Amino acid sequence: MGKQKLGQKHYSDWILILSLVALKLLAHFLTNTNYGLHRDTLLYIAQGEHPAWGYISVPPFTAMITILSRFLFGDSNFGFAFFPALAGGINIILIGLIVRELSGKKIAILLACSAYLLSPAFLRSNTLLQPVSFDELFWLLSAYFIIKLVSTRDPAYWIWIGFTAGIGFLNKYSIVFFFAAFIVALLLTRERKWLRTYFPYTSLIIAFLLAAPNLYWQYRHNWPIVEHMQELQQNQLVHVEYGSFLLMQMIMNLNVAFVWIAGLVFFLLMKNGKHFRIIGLIFLTGVVLLMVLHGKPYYTLGLYPMMFAGGGIVFESLFKSKFRFAPYALLVVMIVLVMPILPFSLPVYSHQKMVEFGKWVSKHGMSEPLKWEDGNYYALPQDYADMTGWEETAQNVAKVYHGLTLDDRANCLIYASSYGQAGAVNFYRKKYQIPEAICCSESFIFWAPKNVHAEKAIYIEEKMRDQSDFYRNIELKAQVTDPFSRDHGYVYLMSDTIGNVNQKWEALIKENKARFSKKIQRQIRKEAEKL
Repeated sequence: MGKQKLGQKHYSDWILILSLVALKLLAHFLTNTNYGLHRDTLLYIAQGEHPAWGYISVPPFTAMITILSRFLFGDSNFGFAFFPALAGGINIILIGLIVRELSGKKIAILLACSAYLLSPAFLRSNTLLQPVSFDELFWLLSAYFIIKLVSTRDPAYWIWIGFTAGIGFLNKYSIVFFFAAFIVALLLTRERKWLRTYFPYTSLIIAFLLAAPNLYWQYRHNWPIVEHMQELQQNQLVHVEYGSFLLMQMIMNLNVAFVWIAGLVFFLLMKNGKHFRIIGLIFLTGVVLLMVLHGKPYYTLGLYPMMFAGGGIVFESLFKSKFRFAPYALLVVMIVLVMPILPFSLPVYSHQKMVEFGKWVSKHGMSEPLKWEDGNYYALPQDYADMTGWEETAQNVAKVYHGLTLDDRANCLIYASSYGQAGAVNFYRKKYQIPEAICCSESFIFWAPKNVHAEKAIYIEEKMRDQSDFYRNIELKAQVTDPFSRDHGYVYLMSDTIGNVNQKWEALIKENKARFSKKIQRQIRKEAEKL
């Protein structure tokens, strides 16, 4: 009879967890095609068309996801948004497993998993095809294996930690911050005893071997991630202030803040959480580390799901004998509080209605979600502005290109000043029958041709321009008319070459490629010595 009841309890727990997973997936599947493709998604799609062990700003994992997505769903918005949503569903399962490992029951599972389901931050991140969604998954999976290690004392979990760290590194380099926090927490708790065994070092070797192909790729290409991080620090992270960083930690999970705060108390201060204190210390160390290094506020998101698990345990214990209705009241509170800010998380409104909504929340002191990476405030959240205008850019290029004579088309180059524009042209090139765009931004420089024929050029620019070192005639032919687009997509037709324009283009491409190629750098030095 006891085994039967245990089996029924186990079954009912899984029914609850999978029901919440279904709600999570449904929320995304009903909304993830309301806007167009994101600027970054276009980049990862382009990377997927050029498989490699690395790219300038990211490792290869997300590019591989785009390959799988196109294989399963074709070039559909739904397909590209499918796997981020799936990652969110898996996270709910992991939170449920962590709660069970912490001896939590149904109420704890309900509150912990619902906190993730209703979090504005995770609704947003699981909407976009970016490394962020998968990064959160690998952070939470790492936390799960650490908890299993502490709970069971089974050294085999060190192997799983190593695998998760290595694969997570191939998705996003920021997983290094999680494991830096893990090392600090390890040293501060009794778990440091593991350091006297060979298991942590075996885990490290596994992680290194999995990451090695990307590290070798970085080495061969002059460590472009270092240059990318320097550029990020100068142009974006410099705008991150401590006060704003901490404020966003509350805003990102505003309606469920009481759950993760309770979870932090559970892991750090409560008697039944003391064996898992390492988890609380990972959270604190990770937040402080990213704040001191001026990381973007959302870099910490992977730390919160494990706190939700602890928070579920706290509230289940608190209302175990009295006020048994209270956990359900808390669930209602989470739902009610998320409704006013839901449009910032899911694209449920049109862009016009979203602008009106942004004005309303700004009047009530909630303008922080409208802050872009440049430190300024705009009418739309940055991600939403980055999800429109791209097909119009490709259409404009196609009109100009097909307006040329056949001879001019054969000697016409399409050049994009940003990776979003290049990604748009290349993604829609078959639909509009246009050549691939050349671009010196991001990883597109790797795919630029050595030889160029460019008596004319169709040039896509983010800003207005009236002069060129390559052409005398510059005609503005079109621009993005969508008022909600972040990128204006000015399309110019350039003609009447200045000097040998083909050599100039080839030199420009070679110069940009040299930044990421030791071989080209040596070649340039030899050519300079001959002169």
